[in-house]
Amino acid sequence: MIFKNTRRSYQIIATFLRYGIDEIIPDIPFTYSARLTRKAFFWLQNEHKDQPFGVRLRLALQELGPVWIKLGQMLATRRDLFEPALADQLALLQDSVAPFDGKLARKIIEQALGNTLETWFDDFDEQALASASIAQVHTATFNKNQPLAGQNVVLKVIRPDIEHIIKADIALMYQLAKLIPYLSDDAKRLRATEVVREYEKTLLDELDLTREMANAIRLRNNFENSEMLYVPAMYPDFCHKNVIVMERIYGIPVSDIATLTENGTNMKLLAERGVQVFFTQVFRDSFFHADMHAGNIFVNPNHPEDPQYIGIDCGIVGTLNQNDKRYLAESFVAFFNRDYRRVALMHIESGWTPADTDVDAFEEAFRTVCEPIFAKPLAEISFGQVLLNLFNVARQFNMEVQPQLVLLQKTLLYIEGLGRQVYPALDLWQTAKPFLQKWLDQQVGFKAILRDLKQQAPQFREHFAQFPEAVFNALQQQKHINYRLAELNKTLQSQADNKTYNVKMIIMGSIILSLLWQFNSLPLWLSLPILTMLCLALCRRK
Repeated sequence: MIFKNTRRSYQIIATFLRYGIDEIIPDIPFTYSARLTRKAFFWLQNEHKDQPFGVRLRLALQELGPVWIKLGQMLATRRDLFEPALADQLALLQDSVAPFDGKLARKIIEQALGNTLETWFDDFDEQALASASIAQVHTATFNKNQPLAGQNVVLKVIRPDIEHIIKADIALMYQLAKLIPYLSDDAKRLRATEVVREYEKTLLDELDLTREMANAIRLRNNFENSEMLYVPAMYPDFCHKNVIVMERIYGIPVSDIATLTENGTNMKLLAERGVQVFFTQVFRDSFFHADMHAGNIFVNPNHPEDPQYIGIDCGIVGTLNQNDKRYLAESFVAFFNRDYRRVALMHIESGWTPADTDVDAFEEAFRTVCEPIFAKPLAEISFGQVLLNLFNVARQFNMEVQPQLVLLQKTLLYIEGLGRQVYPALDLWQTAKPFLQKWLDQQVGFKAILRDLKQQAPQFREHFAQFPEAVFNALQQQKHINYRLAELNKTLQSQADNKTYNVKMIIMGSIILSLLWQFNSLPLWLSLPILTMLCLALCRRK
């Protein structure tokens, strides 16, 4: 039997059937047994025939629960794999579920901290402030026994048994993913097993709240005293794998445009700062908050004329290396310069597409897909869509999946969406261009060369002092190597000569043996001289 968890498997299959998701199964020989089983054992019919497929898929995932909801949310960001209408529907999935019992939350927190909550906190609210698929949060206040007495805090606690549920559903997803490539060529492009593996890593990382704590501390340090972004303080002494305690913040949700406007917020500056925060994280810090949807972003209500973002929930982050950043910066600059050959060469030079890729064909493919984008005004061009187009073309030329760039592209789409929601006239290119140009100047310009030389000067001095000795040792080693090579050459030549001699001896011996049969018929006075001459010849040769 394919599925170990029979009951859950039946529930998943039945849900998909009731929403008509089985219509994606093609009528091919490989699926014959599946279609036969569906007719023989499942009598459930599509109950939502009047709804488009995207709506039905969203409703099915919503019904299956938090693990499948989050999968749908992740798939919504993979617009390189799905039709826009389907991706739009998946993006509507909401990761909000009913909270579990507050008394149980209290018990879990006390077990993690090792004592009753009253030891450290006052006013613990058993009614959850917010609840999601992985965890929920409760409010409290540090009591008078704490150095930060009176500080309002939030306690985040992982749902009980959620790890077991996640692992069970992920196991089922892997089984389904193995079947998907056999459905069609388009299904192979999905690389379903890779998608599930990426999703599994994301979920399991979110289950370890110490990761979120470390990410938040790093992001907070990166933007210390920044007027653009504030990250709440973490309290490491109270943080464990399933519980963390952090500073409580008060802000306006970035999606609440009416309240932001009423508060007198400078919407243009707010939108521009969102883009600036993102590119600062990417190009300055190589570390970015990768879950910047509207539910995790707030705006400080103080100083609305000089607005500041507040970011929470750092469970998902992305990191980039120098090669990634150079790819991004040069891709955007080359794209806006319409230099598609440079875009093609960059993919090959980075090693993400095979070295033998046809550059001319690659360039033309980029031109065909990207050129129509310039029919729009420059200010309306989406960076996320540009990246998506680049990925789509590169995948046709066997580009390997780059998870960190997919994560970045998803985050960029979030940022663009929020920015244009806040200020529809936001010019992304003009806002981002200084960051890209500055980074390129710093990394590949003359200043970069001088900086690198300056940074490596101490190493140069240290190695230069050892240079004479290193040269002498190298010459001695070369002399020894030359001697060994000469000896080896003599040995090989000797072996070759012996091999040639042995071959000749075998041939000569064969001739002698063949002649011996004839010597019986020869007179003794004639056969003896012949044998003597042959033996002398062989001895002389040896």
